Amino acid sequence: MTLSGRVALVTGASQGIGRACALRLAQSGATLAVAARSQEKLQELVSQIEASGGKAAAFALDVGEEEQVKSAFKAVIAQFGKIDILVNNAGITRDQLVMRMKRADWDSVLNTNLTSAYLCTQQAISSMLKQRWGRIINVTSIFGQMGQAGQANYAASKAGLIGLTMAIAREVASRNITCNAVAPGFIETAMTSGLSEDLKQSALKMIPLGRVGSTEEVAGAVAFLTSDEASYITGHVLNVNGGMLMG
Repeated sequence: MTLSGRVALVTGASQGIGRACALRLAQSGATLAVAARSQEKLQELVSQIEASGGKAAAFALDVGEEEQVKSAFKAVIAQFGKIDILVNNAGITRDQLVMRMKRADWDSVLNTNLTSAYLCTQQAISSMLKQRWGRIINVTSIFGQMGQAGQANYAASKAGLIGLTMAIAREVASRNITCNAVAPGFIETAMTSGLSEDLKQSALKMIPLGRVGSTEEVAGAVAFLTSDEASYITGHVLNVNGGMLMG
């Protein structure tokens, strides 16, 4: 599998799944535009990619701010000439029972996790339409499929990403652009590392494979969906959850 000549933009690339995706796509030959709020972490990622012989550039971006999204995407296209692959990975949590959840926390999570994917896709899609080739990958979550107590905002945002994925897939399929989602289950990230040991053990009991997944395993699924081997797959949700949710 080679992505030589392709330009990929990954949001939320400074850590976790986004960082793993950027590294994996770079290993496959893509030029990387990595975006997140932490410029320092992005520069470290760019240095790592370049040290391995790849090409990358960092773009400071808060995906919740529409004008920043527009400016960043213009900068990427100005530097690299196009965007072939978009990985909408940026996400946050603001957990609370729905009866106690503040409107600001609802809005913040929906804006960062869902609205940002619409904004980023809108900015990238013209480049893909011109070249009649594109890959859009939305990183959703198992909790967007099965819900989770205390995460009504997060679950709603991730469920919304699945609907967005299918709608976009139908809109752009005639131009040889695919749009798919990857739904991670329990993955070892900074977001899950802060959970209590009791909660982690309870989660493990629900996973048939009996272990937590890695960010590299999620990145492998993303890389597959960007490749020519997945050219006949669109509007699909690829589960990476160790069997925690089937069907």
